[in-house]
Formats: sequence, structure tokens, C-alpha cells
Amino acid sequence: MALDGIVISNIVYELTQKIVGGRIDKIYQPESDEIVLSIRHQKTSYKLLLSSLANMPRIHLTDVPKKNPLNPPNFCMLLRKHIAGGRVIKVIQPHFERIVELYIEHLNDLGDRCIKILIIEIMGRHSNIIFCDEDKRILDSIKHVSANISSVREVLPNRPYAYPPSKDKLDPTEPLTLNAFVENMKEKKAIILKALYFTFNGISPIISEELCYRASINSSSHTEELLLDDYERLYDAFIELIHGIKQEQYIPNIVSLNGQVYEEFSSVPLTSYGSESTITYDSISEVLDAYYAKSSNASRMHQKSSDMKKLVTTNLERCYKKLDLQLKQIKDTEDRDKYKILGELITANIHAIKEGDESLTTVNYYTNEEITIKLKPHLTPSENAAKYYDRYNKLKRTYAALTEHIQDTQSEIDHLESIQNALSFIDAEEDLLLIRQELMEYGYLRFRKNKNKKALEKSKPFHYKTSDGFDIYVGKNNLQNDELTTKVAASLDWWFHTKEVPGSHVIVRTDGKELSDTAFEEAAALAAFYSKANKSSKVAVDYTLKKHIKKPAGSVPGYVIYHTNYSMYVAPSDEKVTLVE
Repeated sequence: MALDGIVISNIVYELTQKIVGGRIDKIYQPESDEIVLSIRHQKTSYKLLLSSLANMPRIHLTDVPKKNPLNPPNFCMLLRKHIAGGRVIKVIQPHFERIVELYIEHLNDLGDRCIKILIIEIMGRHSNIIFCDEDKRILDSIKHVSANISSVREVLPNRPYAYPPSKDKLDPTEPLTLNAFVENMKEKKAIILKALYFTFNGISPIISEELCYRASINSSSHTEELLLDDYERLYDAFIELIHGIKQEQYIPNIVSLNGQVYEEFSSVPLTSYGSESTITYDSISEVLDAYYAKSSNASRMHQKSSDMKKLVTTNLERCYKKLDLQLKQIKDTEDRDKYKILGELITANIHAIKEGDESLTTVNYYTNEEITIKLKPHLTPSENAAKYYDRYNKLKRTYAALTEHIQDTQSEIDHLESIQNALSFIDAEEDLLLIRQELMEYGYLRFRKNKNKKALEKSKPFHYKTSDGFDIYVGKNNLQNDELTTKVAASLDWWFHTKEVPGSHVIVRTDGKELSDTAFEEAAALAAFYSKANKSSKVAVDYTLKKHIKKPAGSVPGYVIYHTNYSMYVAPSDEKVTLVE
């Protein structure tokens, strides 16, 4: 992706056209690193998103709805105090950097007009949203950066704001001669692709590649290898590109592979990809909304679930080690019956054993083979037999206890693996709350009172339709699996689940109709898709009528048993079914 200086300049141009002069109605902070400003201008309402998410920082107008916390964070409250009702008077991009400054005019407590500046720095993991007064003294920031974190610059309240170091890069919008261009490029002593974005602010690797393509230069050529003619063509391509930016001749676009996968985006045509791969838009905000729509939510869910995934993985590793130890211990009890036989043989031949004998040689009447049994010479024959019986009984008790422990450990592994599988498919915070609730109920997380009960109620299973119109419901987690199977499904609905592999419960509603072969195959493919085996080419899926499914009393969420079923092998897929929003 290339949210570079060129895209930023397009965003600033668009914001200047649409929100400058507008008033800030509402301010939200839906995430710890995001701010949404609701701005009304000329009878039109806009939502401006500012995100400092490490791998997807951005600023643009958005139509994507955001859920807001019940209790706004302190940074949000500070913004509301100072700029709610304020008017956006200017939006600038300093020095063609990946920085946007919003100048906001408002009335202070005394009724005097004041200026506040909201700055977003779009710089990967160093991205930040900083709130300053008119003199650019920091009032607060969404991320605090102390001297312990960065020796280059602090971002803390009451500190003067300073721009991030530019590494002596040039502003590409400033006048530049051919000689200066060549001299600066040669100084970098690198391949031409890197030399371009090492020299100029706001030029990304994608734009560097595009400039080389327009100039018919191999981007991997070294700066010292280029001839003067090469530099002249590159300079002309560079000047033409920057001239278009200065004239605000933006063409927001996305490069798409097969119309499905979004490869790159830009505000200038990426001719190196070909026009057939390019989708143009009227607005750069539309581009960013389309590009980040799914990936942003997936990244957010991955970020929020990382602690739970780590917790589940840690507990699974503990269970795997425990199971290995228990299996080794139970293997040591395999020859327990041998000691019972030895005790019996001593008892049967007690008359033939003399005091002080160290062994007994007799025939094992189970195998009709001769056997020599060691004896303790200081013990009587009865005591020797009792010693072997004691060893047998001890191993028998150990075997019984270990068998029960192994079953418990395996059940815990199955439960944790089902949670691990559910965590890989979450697409909403409500689903995450349900999984967190389950982990708390089973002691993996410290219990805490859930204040957001409504969120738990709103979480719903995936709803699909088969190609011939049958409704399919897929549980996103164990609690939903239980709900689907035990309460939602009717007795004549069909139930699907991967065979001996953690996965979602899949219910197909029949409404009294006979299920088609197509529906059976598509439901089974969906069950395989929402399972731990979804990377396999073929997966075994069990299916049966819901009336044959039983849930044992006291069993963990998602655990059921069945004795009447069919099975089929399918390729995991969700392509033939339609997701119902």
C-alpha cells in the first residue's frame, strides 16, 4: 500500500473542498488509536476518521459505521471540551510530509476566539494523533512518547511540538533543476528505486517504480550506472508528476487483481500495472474506505484477540505436555497383570518354597511355559505373594486414575482447540466478548463483571443461503454452537460438523422439506471451511438430523454426542453459498 505524500496531498485537497468552514458536531473515540469527527458543512454531514493504527494509519472521510464505547476515553473528552462546536478553518500538509494538520477555531470559556491544531502523523508504528494549542504546544496525544521510548523526540503534554526528523529529504514541490536532481540522486549511491524515495519527502517505493517505468529505466539500476539521457527522462517524468499534483489533477484509483484482490492504491495512475487492472474513483476517501474496509476490521480483531490467542496457545501447550506425560505413565502400567499372575503362581506353589529361597521355578499354567520368579529370601512365601499382589493392585489403581486423567486432559484439549478455532474466525467485538466470557467461566481468565450485556445479545451466527435457497447457520464460537444446536435447530433440521476436528456447528433449516444433494454438499463444505482443517484439500464431515444430537449434562460448551450419522469428504469452501447480511 502507498499512503504516501501524494495520497496525503489528495486527502488534504478533498478535505479542504468538503469540510473547511464546517462545524464539528460530535467527537468519538471508537478505538484506543482512532478518532472520528462528525462535521457538518453546507447542510451535509461528514465523518472524518483519524487512525494511528500501527499497520493501517490514515485520515479520510468515511461511511463505515463505528461502534463507540459507553465511556469515552480521556483524550476524546479533552477534544470534546476544546473543539466540539468548533469550525475547521484550514487543512494543510507541511513539507509534503505524511502529516495532516487541522486548524480549528473555537470559543474558550471566556468567549474569546481561539485556535487549536489537531495533527495526525502517518508513519507506521510511529503514527500518532496530537492535539496542540495555537503556539503548537502539545495539550495531549493519543499515544504518549517519552524519552525512554524515543531519544529523537518526546510527544508529551506541555512539550513543544516538533516535526519528526526528515533525514534531509527534499520537498518535491519546491523548484528543482536537472543538475540538482542528478546531484542529489547520485549522492545516495543506491539503486534508482531507493534513491528516489531516499531523496524526496512523500515519494513511496510504488511511485518510485512508476517514475522508472514512465522513464523507461530499470528500477534496480544503480545511480552510478545511469547516463545523462536516463536522468533527463527520469527528471522529466518526475517534474510532470509533481506538476500534476500542484495542479490538483488527482485520479484516485485502486489496482485490483482479477477484480477481487486489492493490490495497491494511489492518487495518480499506476501505468506500470496496466489500465485493465485499475479501478478509478471520484474520491480518495472512497478509495481508502474500499481498500481498508475488510483488512482494517480483520487487523483490529487480530490485535484485540492476540492476548486470548496467546492464552489459549499457552494452555494448549501445557495440556499437550501433560497428556504426553500421562501417556508415558500409563504405558508403565501395561504389564500390571504380570504381577497378579506371579502372585498366583507363588500361592499355588507355596508348599514347594523353602525358607531362604531366592527364586521359584515352575510352569506358568496360562502359557504352559517354565518361568522363574524372584523371591525375597527374608520374606515368607505368603509375604512374597502378597508383595506381587500389592504391586498389581497399585498399578491397577494407577491405570484407572490415569485413564480418567487422560480423558479429562483430552477433553480440555478438545475444548481449547475449539476456542482456538473460533478465535480464527471472529469478525466482530461481540464474538470476542462471548469467547472471553467462556474463558472466564472455565477459569482461564480472571472473572470480571461484564458491563456490556447488550453486546453479548447482539452477537449472531453466520447466516448463509445455499445455491438452491436453504438457510444455513454457522456458530462463531462454542456458546453459539450450543445455542444453535440445542435451542435454534428443529428436530428435522440437519446438523454438520467436521469428523474428530475442532470446528463450528452448522445447521441447515429444512422447514419440513427434503434437503437437496447440493445443499448437503454446500453445508458440508461450509463446516469444513469453518474448522481447524480448512487448509486441507479434503475433510471428513459428519452429518445427521438434529434429533440424533445429545448434549451430556455438565459438558463444556459446544460438546455434543451422536451415534447415528452419515459422513462425506469435501473440500473446504464458502464460495457456493451466499452470506446473508
